[in-house]
Amino acid sequence: MSYLIKAFTLTGASALLSLNLVQAQKPNILLILADDLGYKDCGFTGSKSFETPNIDALAKNGMVFTNAYAAAGNCAPSRAGLLSGKYSPRTGVYAVGSTTRGSVKEMKLVPVKNTNDLNGNFITFAEALKAEGYTTGLFGKWHLGISETTNPEAQGFDVYFDSRKDNPNMKRDDPTDPKGIFSLTDAAIRFMSSNKDKPTLTYLAHHAIHSSLESRPASLRKFLDKGIDKKLALYAACIYDLDESIGKMMEFLKISGLDQNTLVIFTSDNGATQQSSQEPLRGNKGCYYEGGIREPFIAVWPNKIKSGTIQNTPIINIDLYPTFLAAAGNTGVNLDGENLLPLFLGQKETTKRDKLFWHFPGYLNDPVIRGRDSLFRTRPVTTMRKGDWKIHLYHEEWLLDGGKKNLANNNAIELYNLKDDEGERVSLANVNIQKRNELLADLLKWMKKTKAPMPTLITKTHKPILNEGDNGGE
Repeated sequence: MSYLIKAFTLTGASALLSLNLVQAQKPNILLILADDLGYKDCGFTGSKSFETPNIDALAKNGMVFTNAYAAAGNCAPSRAGLLSGKYSPRTGVYAVGSTTRGSVKEMKLVPVKNTNDLNGNFITFAEALKAEGYTTGLFGKWHLGISETTNPEAQGFDVYFDSRKDNPNMKRDDPTDPKGIFSLTDAAIRFMSSNKDKPTLTYLAHHAIHSSLESRPASLRKFLDKGIDKKLALYAACIYDLDESIGKMMEFLKISGLDQNTLVIFTSDNGATQQSSQEPLRGNKGCYYEGGIREPFIAVWPNKIKSGTIQNTPIINIDLYPTFLAAAGNTGVNLDGENLLPLFLGQKETTKRDKLFWHFPGYLNDPVIRGRDSLFRTRPVTTMRKGDWKIHLYHEEWLLDGGKKNLANNNAIELYNLKDDEGERVSLANVNIQKRNELLADLLKWMKKTKAPMPTLITKTHKPILNEGDNGGE
């Protein structure tokens, strides 16, 4: 499908509007996405070990969301949701590389096969904003395909730069540019500076703080001198360097005057690795407990978003797509995400919807801190948050141990009230049966609506197969 057809499909008459519209009415959009930065890894979210003065200043100048989520527990599926505005059953991207990650002899089901790339038929938010007159740039991690139809340029980005795209996770010990933090920031600044006469979308997708960890020597020494364990000190130093690059970006916006008409979003793609405990949140990257999917999230827009505000409404990164389009003047898109602009501007206190969903029909190796499993970060699971309540439906027990008829005994469902039990410590599945059944019905209805594929039973001819490289990745 060509770009022109895709753009028309999305925006209808809006795509036919002249690009000579009064561009000053359209804000610049800057999305800063950290990689593997956990919810509890920032000062403004309560970290006592890590220093993030620039991110904390950003939080003071904007709106902080305390219940912001990624679309998935690890990198590629989260980014697929972000770019498409769609839940994972629609994109087919569930993992990095494979959904068969770990010991196959411990897998009780055959996982749904993973799709590694975001299909070129999806209209990304970059393509949608191009149709609204935006110049678009991606600086950093793409992670959604390199083919003729799935690379960033084919998916709507006018400019694409990544100093580390060949092997982003390889440790380089670069004393001046760890994880490419500053080269990516500088490239994004040059892009915004050279396009001041038109609205821009700048997607600054950092590789930091993803393993292998790197930092500037002075940053590492700063934390070692505090007596912190070397491994944790390197983690802290990498965050510190990332934070400084964000300070550099915000200083540029202020000096250039672009800050007054720029919507800035800062968030992360999934939870922290096991190197950083997210307590009181349970788990880490790759699982669907709070520590795996809840993210730091800040929205800043001078004279539009009231500074120093806290918003507790649950949101998810697929909401950014319709939000960006609404900021550009187009509210006619039909996506899984919801436009957050009314929340940003203080026009509403909460979203129209009351439920968020996650679907992972596979296996990820390496257990998380305080996880359900001693072998996997997660087994096949579908998760929903509704208000303060959260339900996990584990498909091994659901399919093999009696399903709905045996919920009292098969441990297929975990149910938590996050208001009272943010750490997901005590399941209420067999205590509040009425609430369990209500949420289960909602969850099954959503799975049917999205045609969420399910893992299947193992037979003599149908078994999980570990392909080369399946235990690598993220």
